[in-house]
Amino acid sequence: MIANPTSHSTPGGRLVVVGTGIRTGAHLTPEAAYWVRCADKVFHVVCDPVSEALLRELNPRAESLVGLYAEGKSRLETYRAMIQRTVAAVEEGLLVCLAAYGHPGVFAWPTHESIRLARAKGYEATMLPGISTEDCLFADLGVDPATHGCQSYEATDFLLRRRRFDPSVPLVLWQVHMIGERNFRPEGCDRARIQILAEVLGSHYGTSHEVVCYQSPQLPIQEPTLTRVPLSDLGTHAELIWTLYVPPREQPNVDSEMVLRLGLSAALG
Repeated sequence: MIANPTSHSTPGGRLVVVGTGIRTGAHLTPEAAYWVRCADKVFHVVCDPVSEALLRELNPRAESLVGLYAEGKSRLETYRAMIQRTVAAVEEGLLVCLAAYGHPGVFAWPTHESIRLARAKGYEATMLPGISTEDCLFADLGVDPATHGCQSYEATDFLLRRRRFDPSVPLVLWQVHMIGERNFRPEGCDRARIQILAEVLGSHYGTSHEVVCYQSPQLPIQEPTLTRVPLSDLGTHAELIWTLYVPPREQPNVDSEMVLRLGLSAALG
């Protein structure tokens, strides 16, 4: 049952953060659409004009925040402006819906910070789940994270912090096309930085290890981009690498002592 949008537990405004999913229109949940329709004000950050038109159809008061981006402008500065606009509307006593591309809580610092700040000011603020790129990747590549687990990192963070990872477990790297970018860059990617990533991965998996350059389609009629290349050729496919899937190099070892302690020897035998 969907809650009554007028039943605020605190006086004044309220914030509801939703995700539009990856595929335009098809991934917007009925619950998310409900809050978009009910809101006094809708702010959104979506990637295509069709999604923008859909949100305006649901609520004529929908307003894009994409215009806050500018080439060469710090993304952090843009994010802070988004947060300020959102929370200011809540403080005006409005029911505000903030809609973000994909899952609203995955690689979306402004949504989390908007909720944190609204709550700190005494307002009710909630987030609804959505469909992320990783969800689409699991479906399109037939990957089940329950089999051997899954490691998931933002690509720049992965390199800067020299993350420790297990080559026997699937690895997902996000925003590979934006490695090392602190400012907004509307097009292109730095092939040299992607080559650095290839070298780091190659030292653990071998340069012949095959990886998948993945892009989920934005429209239901489109097919996903699944380009399989050895790590040695990763730099030549830089424009395709929004998300990178690295399959396991080997099967993980089983701890024989733990098998006995858990009483699983018969089942595994």
